[in-house]
Amino acid sequence: MRIAIDAMGGDHAPQATVEGALLAAAEWPETTIVLVGDNARIEPLLQGRKPANVEIVHASEVIEAEDEPVKAVRRKKDASMVVAGRMLKERAVDGMISAGNTGALMTTGLLVVGRMKGIERPALAPMLPSMTEGGVLALDLGANMDATPEQLVQYAIMGSIYRSKVHGIQQPKVGLLNVGTEAMKGNELTKAAYPLLEQAPVHFIGNVESRDVLNKPCDVLVCDGFAGNIMLKSLEGAASVIFSALKTEFTRTWYTKIAAAVVKKGLGNFRKKMDYNEHGAAPLLGVDGLMLKSHGSSSALAVKNAVRQARIAVQSDLIGGIRAEISNGSERS
Repeated sequence: MRIAIDAMGGDHAPQATVEGALLAAAEWPETTIVLVGDNARIEPLLQGRKPANVEIVHASEVIEAEDEPVKAVRRKKDASMVVAGRMLKERAVDGMISAGNTGALMTTGLLVVGRMKGIERPALAPMLPSMTEGGVLALDLGANMDATPEQLVQYAIMGSIYRSKVHGIQQPKVGLLNVGTEAMKGNELTKAAYPLLEQAPVHFIGNVESRDVLNKPCDVLVCDGFAGNIMLKSLEGAASVIFSALKTEFTRTWYTKIAAAVVKKGLGNFRKKMDYNEHGAAPLLGVDGLMLKSHGSSSALAVKNAVRQARIAVQSDLIGGIRAEISNGSERS
């Protein structure tokens, strides 16, 4: 198995990506990690300790966070992200990971790797934390701002297959993000999508309100990218404020410092559940190859966990499973 990492993508690249690659290489010696990026910047970080299962593919350009995605992908042919995408397209690697520009990764998926036959629009599907184990896979959370009812059904099918193959969940429960749980609630999109989801080859449980998401009412949450991204940013903002407020309160007096010591382990476990580094990366489902998007601020641990996700997806033939289901769906229709 060969996994490519865009070594130049992300806020802490290439330091974090190289360190994460080394952690993954040590954990899974049977997997080859291909670091794609500026060789002159990558080599010194290895400090002469490059394992046999780590390779470097030189790429002279970098797509920056502020770059316009389509222009950057078309003009920077030797950018690390684009080179990794080309390797995936040519089947030189089994999957690719990037913490770089999300729009550029989406564009790379469409223009370089290509869209999967039968899929109208790929979807970004990160894991949302939950109070119980397992989390909620939500899609789309930002790859596309708009969606049609038919595209939401495709998201539901792809998300169900991902949870089944990667996380081993039998008959994943699928929910539709909405402003109420009643079947006829919502806007034109959700009202039209509801009956289609009822007929789709998924375990659809109905509408889900955003206030209930952290309690894990479903395994897969379907929404358009606009509503989904607002929900995601709201959750991230709320978590940040809560932890900041707790830190302030627990350090206010020596009484509260003692209280903090008592609950430290429990708070640490709660924070771990909310930490994106533990989840690794979000798959870009619907492109014709395994692409994973890591958080822009990914640490070495997050990169390593992204490799873990990629390994499971390759071993379970995630992409082949989605291809087969979409193809069968096309034949049924």
